[in-house]
Parts: sequence; structure tokens; C-alpha cells
Amino acid sequence: MKVYISADIEGTCGIVNWEETHLNSTFGEYHKLQMTKEVSSACNGANKCNCDYILIKDAHGSARSINQSLLPQNTHLIRGWTNDPHIMMAGINKTFDATLFVGYHSGGSQCGNPLSHTMNSSKYDYVKINENIASEFMINAYTSAYYNVPVAFLSGDEMLCENAKELNPNIVTVAVSKGIGDASISIHPQTALENIKEGVFKSLSGDLSRHIIKLPDEFNIEIRFKKHQDAFKASFYPGVKLINSQTINFYTNDYYEFLRMFLFI
Repeated sequence: MKVYISADIEGTCGIVNWEETHLNSTFGEYHKLQMTKEVSSACNGANKCNCDYILIKDAHGSARSINQSLLPQNTHLIRGWTNDPHIMMAGINKTFDATLFVGYHSGGSQCGNPLSHTMNSSKYDYVKINENIASEFMINAYTSAYYNVPVAFLSGDEMLCENAKELNPNIVTVAVSKGIGDASISIHPQTALENIKEGVFKSLSGDLSRHIIKLPDEFNIEIRFKKHQDAFKASFYPGVKLINSQTINFYTNDYYEFLRMFLFI
């Protein structure tokens, strides 16, 4: 079995403040370790299913938060950014048997996580796909679906886990926290590790085709920027229309064209 993992930090157990997400912050040391442990637990769950190869994308910030020395030896880790349209899914292709998402969070403008955002917390108010708020999980799950790779597992905040079931009710989810205003309630970090390991094992057991997400036939994209200057600049990308001073629209029936546009804006 060949498994792909995309890992973020704002949906890991116990995190609540932006300072805790920064690479060089003393407050971030604990949370980088927790992120690494949660990814390791996901790998251990996959290896209970006799997984041969695991490719992990460190998909947070500078993409240098995961300590690979604490992961199983059959892992390969992508650090840094490839700067291709796959972004947080760099390295994904049709040869993988399943995709797992670890440490993910609710999307921009949603209240499920005090650190909720979509792709860039300082740039976008929200991203919508077909009138629905798009989290990074949705964007990246659709990328997996583009290559017909089943989306088997997700861990993160409670709201995101609930929303994920709308894409496919068979996705196995593990909620490690619940956002309340600018606070969060988290389960014990060791419980999170145990639940992630067992959740991944469950998700990879049996017929993986149950986890396949069907892509929509078309994609009507709406993105609201925090700064009107950024929306104006983005409007010059081919096919992008400025619908008000801070908001753009883009339409395509090819999901990769959305990913390409998103990379360049």
C-alpha cells in the first residue's frame, strides 16, 4: 500500500494562538513536536495495514515543522515548497492508494477554530467553491480526487470533521479540539495520538474505493481579499473577474485550472 499524508499544525491537539504556530517561536516548540507525533501516529496506523511507502507533505508555514527522525523508517518527507499548483499536496499522483490529512483546521471566516483560515491568514477573508466556504481540506481533498486517490482520513477541529462528511460520509475523522471564540477545548494529547492511529487503521482497512470523492462538474470560485489592492492585481489573471473592490470570481470545469490560478494569485 502506498499512502500520501498532508499535515498542518493549526488543527493539532491543544493549539490556540498564532505564536504557537511560528517556526522560531519558543511557544511553537511543543506544538511542532505534537504535530510530529500526530503524523507519526497516522503513519503507525497505516503500517498496521502493511503500508509499504508513505509520502508526507509538511504543509505548514515554511514547511519545516516535522521532525522526521521521530517518524517510521518507511516515510519520505517533503520539506519546503515546490511552488507548483499542488501546493499543500505536492507529490500527489494517481499511484497512491489513499490520502490522509492530519492537523487540519476550519476554513477562513468559519468559527470552528480560533486559527481558522484558508491558505493565507493575512490575505483572504474567505475562499468559496460553488458557494460553499472552502477550507484547505476541501481544496486539497479535491486535489486528491482529481487524481482519483481516495480521501480516507482527517484529523483536526470538530467543525472541520463534521463538514468533511459532506464530501463523503465514509471519511474517517478524529476531532482533537473544538473552537469557542478565541479559545479551544482539546482532548488529551495522548488520547489524540491513540485516536489518530486507530482512526487511520480503520480508514485503510477494507475497500478503499468507499473513500473516493466525486469532483463537481464545474467550479465557480469566489475569493474575498482583505486588501482591495490584492483583488485588483488578481483580476489580471486570465479568466478572473473583479466583482467588487475586494472580491474576484473565476469559473472553470477543470479543477487543475483553479489550482493553477490560485498558485499565481
